[in-house]
Amino acid sequence: MQSKMRYRQALEFLSELTDYEKALPALTREGNYDLRRMNELMYQLGNPHHGRTTVHIAGTKGKGSTASMVAGVLTAAGFDTGLFTSPHLFSWQERIALNGKKITQKDFSGLVEVLKPYVCDLNRQAHYGELTTFEVLTAMAFAYFNIKNAEFQVLEVGMGGRLDSTNVANGDICIITSISLDHTRILGDTVGKIAVEKAGIIKPGSTVISAPQPSEAAGVIASRCREVKAKLVLTGNDYSWKRTGGDYSGQDISLKTPQRQYKLRLPLLGDYQMENAACAVAAIEALQSAGFKIKYRQVVDGMAGINWPARMQVLGTDPLLVIDGAHNVYSLGTMSKSVKKYFKYRRLIVIFGASSDKDIDGMARVLAGFADQIILTASSHPRAADPGILRQAFMRSGISATTIANSGEALTTALERADKNDLILATGSLFLAAEIKSEYSKLRIFG
Repeated sequence: MQSKMRYRQALEFLSELTDYEKALPALTREGNYDLRRMNELMYQLGNPHHGRTTVHIAGTKGKGSTASMVAGVLTAAGFDTGLFTSPHLFSWQERIALNGKKITQKDFSGLVEVLKPYVCDLNRQAHYGELTTFEVLTAMAFAYFNIKNAEFQVLEVGMGGRLDSTNVANGDICIITSISLDHTRILGDTVGKIAVEKAGIIKPGSTVISAPQPSEAAGVIASRCREVKAKLVLTGNDYSWKRTGGDYSGQDISLKTPQRQYKLRLPLLGDYQMENAACAVAAIEALQSAGFKIKYRQVVDGMAGINWPARMQVLGTDPLLVIDGAHNVYSLGTMSKSVKKYFKYRRLIVIFGASSDKDIDGMARVLAGFADQIILTASSHPRAADPGILRQAFMRSGISATTIANSGEALTTALERADKNDLILATGSLFLAAEIKSEYSKLRIFG
């Protein structure tokens, strides 16, 4: 794709738009989201979101991992497969990928150059509000998959589902991963209200794959499926899985479905990843039933080839250093159980940082009694909570903790405190996990 625009200029244009991923919680509310402006942009671009089979994934936890699994299997099966995910760890290019390869800077810049006049024109009119950074990125993904003649597009919802910009697409397969409380200021303060937003991706006649859910969420999903005559597959009822082995690089699992028994290698740790794998395989089986030829070996190879960093990822072994993007009470609780199960250690030193819109008191309560030492810090992300505010929340739970201003110094302090039998765990935010990964790489190079 030819482009006169440089990559840096493309990023500057995107950064000039409204970016709710970086906005303070008080500035974000449901009224900011309106699919009409996204539909208007799609129409101007010739509706590039149509014309390919779509797997659409919503949920509170695990939707990115599940999207990566589905895309990995489809790519292994020989289908040209687009993958759109968020947020990114290091580069905006990570959000848009084709056949497992992120978009090049040249193609990224070319898409921004093509879309810019449409975006500027629609934002001048602002009939339904101005297009946001995430909405333009979503449009870029649709345009890219269309230009590349992708047969499939696998879309991870950014937030919620009903009003998310990805929801202009018609999901043939809709996956809803585990639902819990998160983004309550925007999505609602109960699991039921949040489930309504997630279930908003379910389209008439689609096949819906649901992870095991709280009863309140399960009822909402089932009701929506009946309303639009969608087929519902409940992995909690019809599928079973167990871990059969593994090491720090991944785990071996046995997965039984109504169709067959799978023996899979997942390069991802955590019990919740087995649940995600069940959802991904259920989606693949639904596609097989629809006539797509996907062989058992391709499912195995696709799962084994997943690269989805910062999800209970082991960076070092002397001492053990693990990063995980658990970012709410539920995911932190699930992750803490997996840490106890998957790792052996004498002491646990937690590096913790969270976004300011999270239930920090609740997350502190989860870590009470779990960690031997806690270091509170902040990533460089604009929404990161100040370590001093974190400290107040932890004090309310009776937890003493060290506060350190930035993630690099927090990692250095943790490494100084740890011996070879200890485990250092960096968690609370995907942005923090990414920074710890980057800082550790620097230490290995220059240390």
